[in-house]
Amino acid sequence: MRYIERRVTVVCGHYGTGKTNLSINLALDCAREGEHVTLIDMDVVNPYFRSSDYADILTREGVRVLGPNFANSNLDTPSLPAAIGDSISDGERVIIDVGGDDAGATALGVYSRRVTDADPDVIYVINRYRSQTTTPEEAVSILSEIENAARIRATCIANNSHLKEFTTASTVEDSLPFAERVSELTGLPLRFTTVPSGVDPLNKVPNMYPVSVYVRAPWEKAGNRIAEGNR
Repeated sequence: MRYIERRVTVVCGHYGTGKTNLSINLALDCAREGEHVTLIDMDVVNPYFRSSDYADILTREGVRVLGPNFANSNLDTPSLPAAIGDSISDGERVIIDVGGDDAGATALGVYSRRVTDADPDVIYVINRYRSQTTTPEEAVSILSEIENAARIRATCIANNSHLKEFTTASTVEDSLPFAERVSELTGLPLRFTTVPSGVDPLNKVPNMYPVSVYVRAPWEKAGNRIAEGNR
């Protein structure tokens, strides 16, 4: 798959930048290309946006999902399955969805030796429209915190700037200077810019990655159910 370059891919970033939705898209696209894929959900902090909550979509496409043992439950204290470490060392494609910021990235530090030995692709996801990363300097500062907590170093940047259902062509196009500046400040290549399905940028977007929107907040899901029930 041209959007990721190594067998093990780590997806990290600030809370709300869209890491989980991107991880799901990457895993599904790899599976659709005939690869054996394991998606590891390491978000042990945020109870609302976990890739393991979308296991039904993923498993239907042949993606193996590993996540915190409290996923889909009311437990307060999560634990990570021992199979995670083994999957990182195996020969199949692995995509790791890391929790937001330094707090969420700490869980990855437990597996830092195995991850480092796998020579991973570490994608830092940025979103110009997310609070605390509205300037390139803020985005660079958060990356430093994540790298220190996870004990890994980013290899590239993914521009995932969006405004959820309000994303337009201008939303994507206006984020490009921001993404390019983050790339310049960090010295990391801008691997791609995501464009949600249904959005058609008028101007050419370099290395455009079309993505589907799978992840919804619980209140968004509830709203959709109510709307469907009123039809």
